[in-house]
Parts: sequence; C-alpha cells; structure tokens
Amino acid sequence: MEFRGAVLDVDGTVVRGDEPIPGAPEGFDRLRRAGIDPLFVSNNPTKPASAYVQRLGRAGYDVDADRVFTAGTLTTKYLTEHHAAADLFVIGEEGLVDQLVAADLSITDAHDDADALVVSIDRGFGYEDLRTARWALDRGIPFIGTDRDLIIPAPEGDVPGSGAMIRAVAAVAERDPDIVLGKPSEPAIEFVRERLACPPEACLVVGDRLDTDIAFGERAGMTTVLVRSGITDDATLETSEIQPDHVLKHLGEIDRVIG
Repeated sequence: MEFRGAVLDVDGTVVRGDEPIPGAPEGFDRLRRAGIDPLFVSNNPTKPASAYVQRLGRAGYDVDADRVFTAGTLTTKYLTEHHAAADLFVIGEEGLVDQLVAADLSITDAHDDADALVVSIDRGFGYEDLRTARWALDRGIPFIGTDRDLIIPAPEGDVPGSGAMIRAVAAVAERDPDIVLGKPSEPAIEFVRERLACPPEACLVVGDRLDTDIAFGERAGMTTVLVRSGITDDATLETSEIQPDHVLKHLGEIDRVIG
C-alpha cells in the first residue's frame, strides 16, 4: 500500500508534556521523506492550533497551523454551525472558553437561562458543577461534550480528561450527551477528510488510544497504527473489541508499516 496521508495523535504519540517521545521525531521525519502528508489531530479542547504549533515546535516538530486541529477547534466549528445564536453554559477551562469567545459565541454564567450545555475537561471540576449541570439539563437543553478522553497522558502520569467530567454529568443528569466531539466522532472524520487530499485507503491513523484514535481510523476506513508510547497497556489491547491493523512501540518504528 502506498500511503499519502497520516493522521497523527499528539499526547502519548509524539510528545508527553513538552518533551518528544523517544523515536517519534525520527518517525515523523520518515513520514515526510516518504511524501506522506501529516495532519496532527488532538482531543485536547483547551488549546487552539496556534498553541500546538508552538508546543510541537519546542519538541522539534516543524508544522504549520493549518496542519493541526484540536477538539477545541472542532467544538468551536460545531457550535458555530449548530448553536450560533445560543447562550452557552460551559463547564470547562479558560482555554476552551477563549476559543468560543473568539468565534463570537455567547457564554453565560446563568445555568437557568442557558440554551445549551458544553462540558469539557476542568481541573477545578466539583460538586457545584454537577449541581448546576443537572439543573441546566433538567430544562431539556442540548448537552454537548468536547471529547471522550477519559484518561490523558501527562508528564506526572495519566490523569482524568474530559470524558471523566462528561460521564459524571451524564450520570447525575441521567442523560447521555447529544453529541461528543473530537475523535472518533463523525464531525471529526469529516473535518479530516476535508483537509487530507487523499482517499481514506491511502491514509494512516497513528495514536496511543484504542477508543479514540484507532476507533477513528476504523470508522474513517483508514489503516490504523497503535503506538505503545501512551496509555494502552497489554491487558487493554488483549481484551478490547477495537483492534489496530499494526502495533508499534513508538512512531520511530513506522517503517514497519510504510516500508
């Protein structure tokens, strides 16, 4: 198979924190030398693409802003297209709110007047958030999650992600989200298809998570590559219904896939 495009996860795949994962920069260079167009796709909703360009640059990856998108990018796009006139009650961090405000979306602190609830990672998440989210959703407004990452890799170890907050809100509200964006959602697949000038069968998806990265590739009809440099352990891989086409220790072994 001659591959022409690659969807690359970020955290756990090419970096951990601000440090490059050993072997990953060499793998990235190998993709480029093979003429494979890389697109970085992160489920982190708290930073815009420009912040990722700087972060990846510090780790040794030369990438342009139009080759990066995040769950924040996708959430902003989705809300602009479907809830442009809504007053949004957001449980999430300042980085996400800043992206929404920059897109001229309206944010409200009044849960009883909100037209939609957006839930994302929030390191200050607590009881008050659960209470107000329950009250907001009792009114029947749309419930939107930024991404489904339950656990995310961090320099100090694996930590809770947006999925933990979304599940907690869903539990107390006794209601599932209307949509959860980020990988492996259909809006994310469409977003990638618009930006890669190659058919799905000529594209790789490389990531460290089965339920987001590999599931994304399966749904999109792309070849999937799991790297063991992130959060997926042997037990998870062995018991999961989601199975990658290839398993590598890290991105530096990508020649095993592309030849």
